[in-house]
Amino acid sequence: MLRTVLNTALLAAAVAITGAPARAQVEVTQLSAPDAFSTPGRMTGLPDDLWRGTPIETARKVLPLLAEKPLSPAAAALARRVLATGAKGPTGSEGDEGLAGARASALIGLGDVIAAAKILDRTAALDRSSDLSRAAAEAALLTGDTARACSVADSLSEGRGEAYWLRLRAYCQDLAGQAGQAQLTFDLAQSQARDATYGRLMGAKLAGVAGTGAASLRNGLDLALSRDLGLDIAAAKPAPAVAAALSGAEPPEPDYDVSAIDPDIGGLASLLRLGMPPPTGVSALVAAAGDADTKARARLQAAALLVAALSADLPPEDRARIAGFATPEGKAPAGRNLALVEAAAGKRAGEAALLALWTCAEAGEGGPALGDRVRIVHALAAAGLMADARTFALEGLAGLK
Repeated sequence: MLRTVLNTALLAAAVAITGAPARAQVEVTQLSAPDAFSTPGRMTGLPDDLWRGTPIETARKVLPLLAEKPLSPAAAALARRVLATGAKGPTGSEGDEGLAGARASALIGLGDVIAAAKILDRTAALDRSSDLSRAAAEAALLTGDTARACSVADSLSEGRGEAYWLRLRAYCQDLAGQAGQAQLTFDLAQSQARDATYGRLMGAKLAGVAGTGAASLRNGLDLALSRDLGLDIAAAKPAPAVAAALSGAEPPEPDYDVSAIDPDIGGLASLLRLGMPPPTGVSALVAAAGDADTKARARLQAAALLVAALSADLPPEDRARIAGFATPEGKAPAGRNLALVEAAAGKRAGEAALLALWTCAEAGEGGPALGDRVRIVHALAAAGLMADARTFALEGLAGLK
């Protein structure tokens, strides 16, 4: 009897001893919402702290511009690279579905549909964000997955009455054989925001008229409609996102013909393709630009500034010479230029890239003014984005007449 009591007591003590630590180890941890930039679209070689110190307001301002505005090849390549990088986002980007949607939409607009699709496949809450859902629907349409696009449209709980979703829903209803509903939705979409091109394509589809008119390749829905109608896609000019989808490949890196300027600057442009030119070559170009005759002076001084902007520490004699160059200032506002200089000095690469891209988006497809380009080249190089800085310099050199 005593042995039974002792055994029971010992067992109870053992349970108490071994159970206490187990209970102490059980902790409830509140997981933070994923931010808008952590999911990678592809490997870019950029660091995990890319967005360190970047104001979220700058990201919110610039990303929509990158989805809407045409960029020069160098600017588009920079935008694709930083936006495809998986890195902890700016403070405040946790759970920001609008910013996540703007990132994916910008990648799609820049032709990197593959990266955008990878990001969206690992992004939750598509149904709660019109921006995220639109990016997912466009990526699906561009890759020919109309069933996925229609599923996204059907699952959306926010913003269903926006023109984009009405247009897509009319298309999906027609695919599902719901002709009456499709016609009503189509009429509602056109009454809300009339679009002549969509009206022509969707009207033909609803009427069952195929093979008439020109194809349109502005976006994924235009592409899907043009395909369904049997229109000549090869004869239409595609938007970058559509062109990338049709090619089935990632956008190529920009390449520039610098043969027109290279002989005049001692072959430095060709050296830039491989890395930094030798300091002696830079100094020789700066000296030659300062002594050039009136006819060649502006061109050589522009070239010298683009090459010198890559250097971290120019010799005193070079600084003295370029200070006397008459190359005019760019067009970007002073405040943005100051922010760009500060971002570069603090080696905040993501912020420097966004500020540079802001100026590029305002400049358009031809690229920034020379003064702005020189500042962008210097800022990107100082912030640690040397490969991108060289690309901007090469683009500028190739454009010198």
